[in-house]
Amino acid sequence: MSSDAALTVSLGEGRSYPVHVAPLGEVPARMKTADLRAGRCLVVTDENVASRYRAPLVEALETAGWTPHVVVLPPGEETKSVESLRKLYDQALDWGLDRRTPVVALGGGVIGDLAGFAAATLLRGLPLVHVPTSLVAQVDASLGGKTGINHPRGKNLIGAFWQPRLVAADPHTLATLPEREWRGGLAEVVKHALIEGAGTTGEESEDGSLRAFLDTHRDAITGRRPEAVAAMIPKAARVKARIAEADEREAGLRAVLNFGHTFGHAVERAAGYGAVTHGEAVALGMRAALVLSRRRAGLPRNDVERAWRLTQMVAVPPEATRPSLAELRAAMQSDKKNVGDTVRFVLLRGLGDPEIVGGLSDDDLSAAWSAACESARAAALA
Repeated sequence: MSSDAALTVSLGEGRSYPVHVAPLGEVPARMKTADLRAGRCLVVTDENVASRYRAPLVEALETAGWTPHVVVLPPGEETKSVESLRKLYDQALDWGLDRRTPVVALGGGVIGDLAGFAAATLLRGLPLVHVPTSLVAQVDASLGGKTGINHPRGKNLIGAFWQPRLVAADPHTLATLPEREWRGGLAEVVKHALIEGAGTTGEESEDGSLRAFLDTHRDAITGRRPEAVAAMIPKAARVKARIAEADEREAGLRAVLNFGHTFGHAVERAAGYGAVTHGEAVALGMRAALVLSRRRAGLPRNDVERAWRLTQMVAVPPEATRPSLAELRAAMQSDKKNVGDTVRFVLLRGLGDPEIVGGLSDDDLSAAWSAACESARAAALA
């Protein structure tokens, strides 16, 4: 294991891996320290990312002795589909590869999920290297081994757990993100801050927490100041890593990472994939979850206030793209957290103290959705 990693995801049985905060040009060196031998590699990216970062990564790989084959796919959530997966399979198999050929996922969460699933299934498993270029991917999607594609009945319903050999996140790639995508990406950072501490021994200091960092560096982060962003990434990634270590295959604790996602995924599906960003949907979902947490889990008023302020760092979907409550209820029936016909939500008893709750009433859901859409903090405190 590399000694200069920002953090290590410790899973045991030879499946632990480092997470580096490093420039793109250092990716080949990180691959070498992960015992990946130079040869052929399959780089998967999208058109937007390729226009900026394909050339420097390919140059670095070729200089280090690699022979990269690049597959460029359309950008957007629609790419997480059976059709895109087949295109990737066809190009990879036509090009020729063996079980030592790494798949390098260069892009955001969509590319990471799709390329990761291809790595998990091609030749019954290829080495996977994540080179995330979006904020969501750097702090969340590239960690923990979840891969997959969407189905018309719901998000991520087809997939597999497949851990990468390493993650190499370059903060400089975030500077080129459109503002809407950047603000949406902050949703996962805020989510991590609100659940931070779940499943740990409680030894971590609140002063050094991601929550405290966001409280004191809010303007620097929303303004994308490089030093603040570079410090934030490992703090946010560490929250995901520690939960994934404790529950690799989502048998229990890991489900708390879905805070805000029951409403969020339903918003995405009901509005139509691509109509709103994942982060925007989750931001609205977290506000709804805070209302439910106050009503049903006893989240203290001061915690609601603090959490609500953090969610205001994040963009929410424009009013025209917000589905009705009836549309959301229908979309929630396909949520992966459901048990039978019971829709389950991640709520907070306190900051860093999540629980999973089912059987919420229509009145609860209506109040939560209304308050979230109105951004009415007073409603959450009622």
